[in-house]
Amino acid sequence: MTRKKKKKQNIIISFLKGIYGSIDKILITPISRIIFKISDRLRNNSNKIEKILNRPHILLYLSLLFAIGMFFLVDKEVINLVQNEAEIIANQPVKVLYNQEAYVVEGVVDNVDIILTGNKSAIYLAKQLGEHEVILDLTDYKPSKTPYRVKLTYNQTVDSIKYKLDPTYVSVTIKEKVSKPYSISSELLNENKLNEKLSVENVELSKTEVIVKGAEDALEKIATVKALIDLSNKEYKDAGTYETDNIPLVAYDEKGNLLEDVEIVPTTVTATITLDTYKTTVPLKVLTTGNLVTGKAISSVTVNGSEMYSVDIYGEKSVIDSITSVPVTIDINGLGNSGSKSYNVNITKPNGVRFISETNAKITINFGDEKQKTLSISDVHSKNLDSHLIPNFPPVEGAIATVQVKGVQAVIDAITEENIVAYIDLTGYTVGDYEVDLKIENDDPRVTYIVTNKVPLKIVEK
Repeated sequence: MTRKKKKKQNIIISFLKGIYGSIDKILITPISRIIFKISDRLRNNSNKIEKILNRPHILLYLSLLFAIGMFFLVDKEVINLVQNEAEIIANQPVKVLYNQEAYVVEGVVDNVDIILTGNKSAIYLAKQLGEHEVILDLTDYKPSKTPYRVKLTYNQTVDSIKYKLDPTYVSVTIKEKVSKPYSISSELLNENKLNEKLSVENVELSKTEVIVKGAEDALEKIATVKALIDLSNKEYKDAGTYETDNIPLVAYDEKGNLLEDVEIVPTTVTATITLDTYKTTVPLKVLTTGNLVTGKAISSVTVNGSEMYSVDIYGEKSVIDSITSVPVTIDINGLGNSGSKSYNVNITKPNGVRFISETNAKITINFGDEKQKTLSISDVHSKNLDSHLIPNFPPVEGAIATVQVKGVQAVIDAITEENIVAYIDLTGYTVGDYEVDLKIENDDPRVTYIVTNKVPLKIVEK
């Protein structure tokens, strides 16, 4: 006997035992009590009946006869002990039958509800027997631009119940499956979970191209195919080279949405990942907001007691090499009358920096009396002009402009024309004649530059 038949037999036996127990409780025991009462009343009039009922096994035989009779009445549905009921078997998976190598099917539902209607005992059997397999059979259907309305079928296990599927019909479109090659690239996930002092130096994939299968219109949506490398992998804890298998591949459209209706072959690749520690040392640059009281200037700025304070930053080489300083900003508005002011500041990592050696610092600013002097500017360069244009400065005798330099005496005495970087910002300028504001590059909070001149120039095509 197979396991499935044995299981079905055990369920039926358990069911019959349950029915017998219910009948014994509901009918046989009460009937036995009635018989005893009848016997008691007839005892004086009928010794024969009393003798029969007092025999050792007569009640057992009568109970068995009643049970068998009731079983046949219930089985033939002459007596229905339980009213009809309905029960739902929810979220049953749908098995779709079609040529998966040749076609793509759209509009298929993943799950359906099975509604069973009948008496409680039959529903119980139906739920216990079988695998409740719901099938969408598309084996005889061909590709078409017009959707098909197809009925779902259910492998019914008990004939005495009625069943209904929700939904009963689905509208599906069958399309030809096509294949196209696509190049792949890597995408790093959970980079924030990688050791902060490590960065990804290089990623090499075992394949540069894969085949993507699907409907023609689905393949046309593909913008990129990515290998998703999860950097939260616990293996990536030190600098070195790691070879990782089963890197999943996914396809995205031009908006970055994941495309789930395509098949990528193969589904995974192997990646060789090189992790390295790269750092550089840059100065902490103090910036200020607000204005000191009139007649005062900053005489010195120290960070943790040093006038030249630097921090180590870690990250990818291409990012770290472009960073020349780490800025912190303090508010000096209304200050200057006191001799000094100290600040405890948090140091924020610049974009792209994974780790910074210091996250806070103490900045002390000393104040003094403001002095000023005037310097001539004879060298000016331009910024942000379109590459096909050229700025022409008219010939000028002597200085192009003058600038006022303000600060404490010791600071401004050290500043000469050679220390000043003057420029004009030509963002958005086109061919024509202009007068442009002169600007001074200044990363020293101790100095203020005031320029009133405009620089005349003519912009021409190269």
